[in-house]
Amino acid sequence: MKDFERKPAVSGLFYPNKKEDLLQTIKSLFLDSRFGPGSLPPSGESGKIYGIVSPHAGYVYSGAVAASAFYALSSSNFDAAIIIGPNHYGIGAEVSTMNEGIWITPIGKARIDGELAREISDHCKNVKVDPIAHSRDHCIEVQIPFLQYINKSASILPIILRDQDKNTSIELGKCIAKMTKNKRVMLVASSDLTHYEPNDRAYAKDTKLISSIQEMNISHFYSVLENSRVTACGYGAIATVMMAAKECGAVNGKLLRYATSGDVTGDVNSVVGYSAIVFT
Repeated sequence: MKDFERKPAVSGLFYPNKKEDLLQTIKSLFLDSRFGPGSLPPSGESGKIYGIVSPHAGYVYSGAVAASAFYALSSSNFDAAIIIGPNHYGIGAEVSTMNEGIWITPIGKARIDGELAREISDHCKNVKVDPIAHSRDHCIEVQIPFLQYINKSASILPIILRDQDKNTSIELGKCIAKMTKNKRVMLVASSDLTHYEPNDRAYAKDTKLISSIQEMNISHFYSVLENSRVTACGYGAIATVMMAAKECGAVNGKLLRYATSGDVTGDVNSVVGYSAIVFT
């Protein structure tokens, strides 16, 4: 029986649709010293990394910041990556995963970790197996080529959230931690930060939000979201990974890079914020 194939939805839009072009683009993003790490992986980092926050806009805007996050974990040993993002289209279940098949990118095939998916869908409240929920969204798709670049053999577990409230994120994070504590699993939260505000305002709002992430304080994080009206699209994904990482032993979040689309393009009137954060 042929594997279920999740074909690219934004190839040629958010990133190049040809393998060699995509590999060259990712290489250039790693070598970008202004917004990226300025070096090719592996990083040589020996400290334990439990998870990352990575943006998911088009590579021309957020790719170098994303490269900073993936560079940091490029020397980590992991067999699977749980990639969690927001459901931009509102399709499918409130918390959706997939338990079989492959995700295709121009670089190749990323296999879904069916065993891990079944454990999480069996034990984590609200998690449903719903491939249709993943059919159009870019938030997980754009992370996979970076993952393939640094760890060709890693399997994936996509989780996409319609429900991003605090209780859902805490429960999901705790359950993921319980299911993965004895496994070599990396956690990836896919999220952009402030959307479509002037550059200085985005910096001010995102600085407050990033501070709460660095503290790994979920209550403060949701308070900042509400009180400062921070329009981070994948806030539930960030909170879930923060919770899971904390349960697994992480003690802080470290900001590697922050930039906005305005920093990249020069148009500072209406920007989107991007962060690369590691939980250690």
